[in-house]
Amino acid sequence: MDILELQGACKSYGVGTNVSHILKGIDLKVKDGEFVAILGFSGTGKTTLINLMAGLETPDKGAALFKGQPITGPGPERGLVFQSYSLMPWLTVAGNVALAVNSVFPGLSRAERAAKVAHYIGMVGLSHAADRRPSELSGGMRQRVSVARALAMDPEVLLLDEPLSALDALTRANLADEIEAIWEQERKTVVLITNDVDEAIVLADRIIALNPDGTLGAEFTVTLSRPRDRTAMNSDARFKTLRAEVTKYLMDVGIAAKVEETRSLPNVTAIHSVPAVVAKAMEGGLEDRYLDYSQLNKVYPTPKGPLTVVENFDLKLKKGEFVSLIGHSGCGKSTVLTMTAGLNEISSGAIKLDGTHIQGADPERAVVFQSPSLFPWLTAKQNVAIGVDRVYPTASQAERQDVVEYYLERVGLGDAMDKQAVDMSNGMKQRVGIARAFALSPKLLLLDEPFGMLDSLTRWELQEVLMEVWSRTKVTTVCVTHDVDEAILLADRVVMMTNGPQATIGKIVDVKLPRPRTRKALLEHPDYYHYRQEVLDFLEEYEHGKDPKTSKKEAA
Repeated sequence: MDILELQGACKSYGVGTNVSHILKGIDLKVKDGEFVAILGFSGTGKTTLINLMAGLETPDKGAALFKGQPITGPGPERGLVFQSYSLMPWLTVAGNVALAVNSVFPGLSRAERAAKVAHYIGMVGLSHAADRRPSELSGGMRQRVSVARALAMDPEVLLLDEPLSALDALTRANLADEIEAIWEQERKTVVLITNDVDEAIVLADRIIALNPDGTLGAEFTVTLSRPRDRTAMNSDARFKTLRAEVTKYLMDVGIAAKVEETRSLPNVTAIHSVPAVVAKAMEGGLEDRYLDYSQLNKVYPTPKGPLTVVENFDLKLKKGEFVSLIGHSGCGKSTVLTMTAGLNEISSGAIKLDGTHIQGADPERAVVFQSPSLFPWLTAKQNVAIGVDRVYPTASQAERQDVVEYYLERVGLGDAMDKQAVDMSNGMKQRVGIARAFALSPKLLLLDEPFGMLDSLTRWELQEVLMEVWSRTKVTTVCVTHDVDEAILLADRVVMMTNGPQATIGKIVDVKLPRPRTRKALLEHPDYYHYRQEVLDFLEEYEHGKDPKTSKKEAA
């Protein structure tokens, strides 16, 4: 039986010549008890699609039906979980969930309503935090409250609008597992909006792509048995095949559409070679120049005494090496990076770059942050020029301009150099950040989750932009990331950190995949999933605390 149906649904915004056609002729049927994932990228109309199902919007043409009847507005039979938590900040966890219970079940006694509230709070693992307010909760806990509130309405359909996209990788994976467990227990119909391929495969019975032009694309049936274990799936041939098929489809239709939609910002090849001033600035370094971490420690004072966040971090990088730092939230990755940048004082030990101790910030160490950190009133060219003017003080104005324009061309902004940062998308801003970093001709490039705020397609594009520009400079690079695939795609070595406090290096994996690398080629390489398994095994081992899990053999 079809519980939800869209028949030729179309949705547009604007008037006259400024009309944007978001959804075009959507035909979709969702069966009772089915878990469907709508997979697409930012701007493709995913949220508009789920709003039609929720009754928050109505189609301009066609129809949205629930059990064969037109959807005319929101209803308790369709629970909606937003990307943002949308909680009442002055209410406790119990108070927020009670809002739903009280509105849907007014006939229940106070004790019965309290029991129902407690049941759903317990279902998402927040019984211990029932009396806390949202400001006292982490992002993952807030989203759990949002899920509990939607479930407390006892809806027949649960609509999830990218509920996990604002969370870090570990919290996102854990909450996805909880959503699957709840679905197994409740067997409600679920429609999930997401831009994450792995998330869709882990959760859904059926994956439907939403094309950039607002039409439904390819449909993929997920035949993997439940419950789905992420680690076990990594060695499952069906998972690998499905993952490759979905990724290839999205990259083919998505990237093609991106290029077509941004013809004014082509990814053109630079018309000139590396500027002479860049080559000159890179001369004189030691051939064996490297980054040397020696017994590095970071200690913060607290009311309860000193807290050692990073302990005995010891690592050496060769000149031109690309290293990824990965680990769970709170493991000290960013602390190591900020000490390397000279933005955070070293408690003990040392960091040496090219034989010289690091003391304070310096343009020889360029940083690309998760947030682009641009001056919004300046153009792309002016933002990049700020650093260039400092690094090449003896160069002529023409030479400095040459440097700026070369790197902006390399990141695909050749026709957007005079665009103000305030008018740019997040992806464009991050391209400026990457260009600015490379334009400094640094000895060391530091990347602090540079693509963490971007949707999957933009992230994939910029990873390959980064790889292309890096391949020309071979600058020594340290990249902090939560993303296992990103770590393997980019790096020569993946350095895995144990959980904090007293976090240190737990394991190092040498990635001997050929360069240049692309995501498509990576998924097809026979060794890729072996490397992925090594990293996943380590992260699972340290998932729940400072010390690794006790093995079954040891436990026996």
